[in-house]
Amino acid sequence: MNVSYKWLSEYIDLTGATAQQLAERITRAGIEIDHVENRNPGLDNIVVGYVTAREKHPDADKLNVCTVDVGAADMLQIVCGAKNVDAGQKVPVATIGAVMPDGMKIKRAKLRGVESQGMICSAKELGLNDKLLPKEMQEGILVLPAEVQSGTPIAEILELNDYVLEFDLTPNRSDCLSMLGAAYEVGAILDRPVKLPDETIEETGGSAADHISIEITAPEACSRYAARYITGVKIAPSPLWLQNRLLAAGVRPINNIVDATNFVMLEYGQPLHAFDADQLSNGHIEVRMARAGETIVTLDGQERKLDPQMLLITDGVKPVALAGVMGGANSEVTESTVNILLESAKFDGGVVRKASRQLGLRSEASLRIEKEVNPEAVIPALNRAAELIRQLTGGTVAAGIVEKVTTQHIRQTIQLSVEKTNRMLGTSLTAAEIHSILRRLGFEGNEAESGVFEVQIPARRGDITLAVDLIEEVARMYGYDNIPTTPIEGATTPGHLTKSQRIRREIRRLLAGGGLHEAITYSFTHPQETELFPTLSPNAKAVKLAMPMSEDRSVLRTSFIPGLLDTAGYNRNRKNEDVQLFEVGSIYVTDDAALAELPEEKTVLALLMTGKRSTPQWNVKAEPVDFYDIKGALDSLFSHLGIIGRVRYAADRPAGFHPGRSASIYLQTDAGEVLLGTIGQIHPDLQRSKDLGETYVAEILLQPVIDTTSFAIEYQVLPRFPAVERDIALVLDRKAEVGHYVNIAKETAGAWLESVRVFDVYTGDRIAADKKSVAISLVYRNPEQTFTDEEITALHGKVVAALEAQGAELRK
Repeated sequence: MNVSYKWLSEYIDLTGATAQQLAERITRAGIEIDHVENRNPGLDNIVVGYVTAREKHPDADKLNVCTVDVGAADMLQIVCGAKNVDAGQKVPVATIGAVMPDGMKIKRAKLRGVESQGMICSAKELGLNDKLLPKEMQEGILVLPAEVQSGTPIAEILELNDYVLEFDLTPNRSDCLSMLGAAYEVGAILDRPVKLPDETIEETGGSAADHISIEITAPEACSRYAARYITGVKIAPSPLWLQNRLLAAGVRPINNIVDATNFVMLEYGQPLHAFDADQLSNGHIEVRMARAGETIVTLDGQERKLDPQMLLITDGVKPVALAGVMGGANSEVTESTVNILLESAKFDGGVVRKASRQLGLRSEASLRIEKEVNPEAVIPALNRAAELIRQLTGGTVAAGIVEKVTTQHIRQTIQLSVEKTNRMLGTSLTAAEIHSILRRLGFEGNEAESGVFEVQIPARRGDITLAVDLIEEVARMYGYDNIPTTPIEGATTPGHLTKSQRIRREIRRLLAGGGLHEAITYSFTHPQETELFPTLSPNAKAVKLAMPMSEDRSVLRTSFIPGLLDTAGYNRNRKNEDVQLFEVGSIYVTDDAALAELPEEKTVLALLMTGKRSTPQWNVKAEPVDFYDIKGALDSLFSHLGIIGRVRYAADRPAGFHPGRSASIYLQTDAGEVLLGTIGQIHPDLQRSKDLGETYVAEILLQPVIDTTSFAIEYQVLPRFPAVERDIALVLDRKAEVGHYVNIAKETAGAWLESVRVFDVYTGDRIAADKKSVAISLVYRNPEQTFTDEEITALHGKVVAALEAQGAELRK
């Protein structure tokens, strides 16, 4: 929200507080001011001039010689190349010595032999954002209204001696998406009253009820709809003061009707819409949900296909607007419009947000409605806009308001305890001091009993629902810097890391040392992202946010993998295709869709690898990462934590993974074997949709790892006796799991098998098409004595026999 300091001063006395000082105090009170912009880019010596005459340049077809009155004793002769310059215009003139915003200095000069004593300026040359200006003001020089006085500084005419405070609002502070909301906040900080706009309206026409009828058939999506009827309007550009207000807020002026509704929206935070009343069937308004297959052409000329979840404004025959999002082209206010139906309503924020997201339409109106507007501003904003339109267009406002109300708004009352406030804040505020803060905030608070206030919450503050919210307001206004610090009392012990913290730090250190980069992704995600990969809890559901920032961040994540895939895609789009990432954090799941109990938070480790495993060198070819790279990273971690012997990989096909290159990971704990996580290549279809190459991921639960890991170090005496190595080649079925046979060898040989390693897998001409040859190296060692030939032959033969009993054949 861009808040003009000059505009704000119309609602509250800002004496003694500069824009910079005000920004500092607002930030300290809890609303961050991102930036304070000086609207005057340095327009000294640029004034209003009156073009008294224009003649063609004698030696240049595209140049004009203008005589300009700038309120000085002498007229100026200025050579201008703009096509739209003409006699009788008021224009901005940069006189000799002026320095333009781009650094150009205006000097006396000759253009094709004709002296020029200044420059007639365009909006862009004045440093204005010409994209916000009406189209007729973007081309050529800036033509000013005829009533401005020659010689007046242009910064005064365009109200550029102003500062704009950029409010960085969190979703709960939608009350400050308006000038009055900002004024209430500043009034509380400065302890000064807010001056509300004059809501007096001149009604000289017949009854509005003779021209308007309203019907609401979707009461759950629209609790109030009000309208006024205005006749005899004349569409024209808005006066300069109104255009200046809109430009300061970053809104483009269009015409006097639209500008009036935008002005009031910025003032009250209540969106409004003006219909050409003559395009409505019998002046009827029906608020209903869309029907399947229904379409509407919106003001941007696009035909939109609707679905039953979208709220429509219709005239009983045809749709005329998408409620809270955008009007329809069939009821648009045009230059031929004479009669206006002015709408002000309270729509459900969730319904408007879904429609806006689904159609890709985001407007200033939908931004406010989806965060829930002040239900008590519907009528005041309607009256204010109607009177403003009457003054700007010369129209006549019909008597009365036509409205339908399906749900009456009732202000909430909350009890606030002085004792609890001081206990939570660590302060010693008196009841009088708390009452003073509530008064400054505009909250009506009466002491119901000793030390307890009954506080009635204004409708504009929908974020205040609990006593703790009021306590936060007290803390903000009292000043966070004034809350005392309290030293710890009693005996203290040195701080130390918990086992969980130590292991998480060790995991980060080990993986970062292995060349992976730690990522920190969003905890919020889109609902569809939670369906891509299995949660590490059966039957778990995603947790929906009560007040999401957007549909893309409306649920808590149930897996790290979608976020890491987005990060990999972000890097790939910037030519960084070799990505190796890991993340340690929490996922959030629940088995209760109603959220009667708090969701479960689980600590998770996720890894991602894509691209090449190392940078190619002159003597080393670049090779892509594969399944065994990411498995090796996990095995190194398990080995370092001393649990590698308890981990088992089982070929599996988890959702979202490649059906032939994925596995489930199991951990043998003291309570039995548990599912630890998943590993593998993501599904090729998902790779294509994310525009990624072969990408491998792994995700494991950390709590079982933490519970199983022990920091006790076991030392072993270095072996005194030699080891014996035996290699065997087994012919197995092509689909056989080699790990199964490795485990058989370990179980059969027992403690004397020091290590077993697969060092070759062969498929080719000398092997049957449905078979593969697997070469395995087995190392035996007796820690007590040297093996004899007979002992090693017997032990190795026992292992071979066990393998053959499971269907393996020795390759000859």
